[in-house]
Amino acid sequence: MWPPTKALHSKRNREAPHVLQATPARRGLPYTPGMILELADIRIQPGQQAAFETAIAHGIASVISKAQGFRSARVHHGIESPERYVLQIEWETLEDHTVGFRQSPQFAEWRAIVGPFFAGPPVVEHFTLV
Repeated sequence: MWPPTKALHSKRNREAPHVLQATPARRGLPYTPGMILELADIRIQPGQQAAFETAIAHGIASVISKAQGFRSARVHHGIESPERYVLQIEWETLEDHTVGFRQSPQFAEWRAIVGPFFAGPPVVEHFTLV
């Protein structure tokens, strides 16, 4: 179901149309030890929501979803803070994100797509399931 063509406005998402859901072919894989959740708190420039949502959906579909170790991605839009987004990406390992993706040409491609919308650098942290 990626890119989220109808998913944005499907019956399931009518209550929360501000959530984009990425579902790569690998979705549905069970949790594996070492799997990492990346959370990126993104603030964008005012009035750029529609363009940013288009850009981030494109960036996930064309760049991030093809990265080694990528499992899934979701984008949440702030209700009280309309310029705030939280990007959740599941990776097989921390190194898949911090080395395999961040140190690859794909990262520059990703930032070229979404970076122009940033009001400041995103705050990125990684989590494991307990």
